[in-house]
Amino acid sequence: MTEAAPVDLEAAFHRYRRRLHVHCYRMLGSFHEADDAVQETWLRAWRGRGRFDGRNLSAWLYRIATNVCLDQIRAHRRRSPALGGMDEVPWLQPYPDHLLDEVAADPEGEVVERETIELLFVAALQALPARQRAVLIARDVLDWSAAETAGLLGTTVTAINSALQRARAGIREILPGRRSEWAREASPEEEELLERFIRAHEELDHVAALAIASEDIRVTMPPDLARFDGIQRLRPLLDRAFGEGRDGDWRLVATRANRMPAAASYLRRPGDTRFRPFKLDVLRVDQGKVVEITTFGAALFPMFGLESRLG
Repeated sequence: MTEAAPVDLEAAFHRYRRRLHVHCYRMLGSFHEADDAVQETWLRAWRGRGRFDGRNLSAWLYRIATNVCLDQIRAHRRRSPALGGMDEVPWLQPYPDHLLDEVAADPEGEVVERETIELLFVAALQALPARQRAVLIARDVLDWSAAETAGLLGTTVTAINSALQRARAGIREILPGRRSEWAREASPEEEELLERFIRAHEELDHVAALAIASEDIRVTMPPDLARFDGIQRLRPLLDRAFGEGRDGDWRLVATRANRMPAAASYLRRPGDTRFRPFKLDVLRVDQGKVVEITTFGAALFPMFGLESRLG
């Protein structure tokens, strides 16, 4: 390579960084672990720059990133939960929409489709064996050919086709049968439900909160493995949040994660003059109701560009 090649590689990596980050996020299910994986990808790319033949930089970087993720999964010894165990994904984290938009803003980037980034899909991916996960992402998300995917993973087209068949079967066991009908982008219905969700919290209105919830609503709180199924299980949570013994008053800010509506909750405790970060709720909406709420801790607020406190 010429003397200018390292500078060119650095510029190219910067251009691909967000795409690689989203790829690693799908592989690992964690925003922060994707950070580590992308950093390791850069280190390996830099160290191996002398072996790069100058052709298809994108494929070369994706291959490095995929192998980094596979190594990271092996190092954690984690972890392919049994099929159907997608609720037991304590490392799951959300991905801010404004960062997903960086991929689409790149002239060479692809649109990050909702059905390939929704929390339910990312969680389901974690239930697949790691190499099947990599094959499914390459073939069905990145739209790579079997030959390209074989090159990515250093195997044969026959092996790729076999792994893809098993991965698709595994995903079908986990995801709702109506997945093909999920909305691909934000809808006015979702925005209205998010507004009602926010208003119910700020007004401490049990009735309004229950009115937008489906009968079989599910609430999960990674990394806690607790799961609340059904509207009756939701009632005690609302009593704790809205009742006389509540921890304080609420103010919520609308945001988006994984192409889904979300709300950042700030709590003002008795005696305090400020609303402080408390939780982030990501909502899945179906047929005019909130069917799932995934609740994350306030430590994620900075990556969403959210305020550290509200007056």
